[in-house]
Amino acid sequence: MASPTSDENNSRPLKPIPGSYGLPFFGALKDRHDYFYNQGQDEFFLSRINKYGSTVFRTNMPPGPFISSNPKVIAVLDAVSFSVLLDNSKIEKRNVLDGTFMPSTSFTGGHRVCAYLDPSEPKHAAIKGFILSTLASKHDPFIPLFRACLSELFANIEDNIRDNNVANFNDLSDNMSFNFVFNLFCDGNPTEHGLGPKANIDFDKWLFFQLHPLITLGLSKFLNLFEDLVLHTFPLPSFLVKSGYDKLYNAFYSSASVILDEAENRFNIKRDEACHNLVFVAGFNAYGGMKALFPSLIKWVALGGESLHRQLADEIRTVVKEQGGVTITALNKMSLTKSVIYEALRIDPPVPFQYGKAKEDMIVNSHDVAFQIKKGEMIFGYQPLATKDPRIFDNPEEFVSDRFVGEEGEKLLQYVYWSNGRETQNPTVDNKQCPGKDLVVLMCRVLLVELFLRYDTFTIKASKLLLGSSVKFLSLTKATTTI
Repeated sequence: MASPTSDENNSRPLKPIPGSYGLPFFGALKDRHDYFYNQGQDEFFLSRINKYGSTVFRTNMPPGPFISSNPKVIAVLDAVSFSVLLDNSKIEKRNVLDGTFMPSTSFTGGHRVCAYLDPSEPKHAAIKGFILSTLASKHDPFIPLFRACLSELFANIEDNIRDNNVANFNDLSDNMSFNFVFNLFCDGNPTEHGLGPKANIDFDKWLFFQLHPLITLGLSKFLNLFEDLVLHTFPLPSFLVKSGYDKLYNAFYSSASVILDEAENRFNIKRDEACHNLVFVAGFNAYGGMKALFPSLIKWVALGGESLHRQLADEIRTVVKEQGGVTITALNKMSLTKSVIYEALRIDPPVPFQYGKAKEDMIVNSHDVAFQIKKGEMIFGYQPLATKDPRIFDNPEEFVSDRFVGEEGEKLLQYVYWSNGRETQNPTVDNKQCPGKDLVVLMCRVLLVELFLRYDTFTIKASKLLLGSSVKFLSLTKATTTI
């Protein structure tokens, strides 16, 4: 195990930040084409690390012209320098959720929702407090509801494998995730509130229209210029997805009245603004996050093979039997299961980017060197490199299922940054850590528990998707031992 390096040591030599933004306008275009087409995401960063001999450097980040007025960033790509993005005393998070651009507020009813607010803004504490309170109020129904949704998901996967010899996990999981999120906040099925069986498609379109500047469709090289013009040059207009969003908003507005009453009466947030924030949390944060996270988790567990599956099944079934059911206490006793989830979040975080502007002139440390960053400069972190830092993690590119088991393993959790914070920290109204951080980990635990209570092993086929992984189930082997 590598020895964690402290980021509090201020004795490192101060060096100028290497890198270049190139010519105005054309430098940003070149970097955009390198990022999407010539090199690809990881190679874009790794080639510059090798070129400059530094994990901190200057570059442009997509989309650039004409969506982003200023694409210039300082990249911080090791575990130590990346941590500056988690320090709200030094970093401003105003309008930087998606990077060097911000989608129009017309996608969210004209409101800047909580995810785009900096903790220093007066509304942030009220809205995030409302979100945290809402999630806390769902503590009791959370596990039973999610288990019921998973039961239907696995039944659908079995049916698809039986009928078609393959099951598209992404499609089935997306539908399950939407139904779960809607039930959680609105206490009823989407169809009971005027939404069709494919209502999640409206969320998909709404997400795509906001995130398209960060996406490549993987078309042939002859179509790259066309794709770049359509997706990366001008923002797509919100009116094209407005009718679908309005259906979702109206369904939440009419069916989440208890939650919205709480927003008005306790947190003094106007009802329409609270509802737009609730829809954003449900659609962008929860549903959008589950779209990326669940296929990734299944992919990495599948790659662990039958040996890992056997270990997980033994642990899960033993603990559930001892504890008399799937409870919070039982889930907390599953050390390997917890480690597997942290490792999936480390090696393949659902949100790979973090941005923030320097609030003041500051010194930022990497492992061996220090750099000066000026007030107002945009700092960018590519999380998959920071959480695969070889100075922190042994065999960082390898999925090590028991990496976080035991006292030494738990010490490494401070370098798991997936939630816009350390895994050892908690979300509050004063920071920008994901308000659903603990519930996300809980969902992943329940997903694996339900999987290995039912099956001994499984096989999949995985491939790359727009912003994540595509997973297709090829086989499921029923559990030979039951509890």
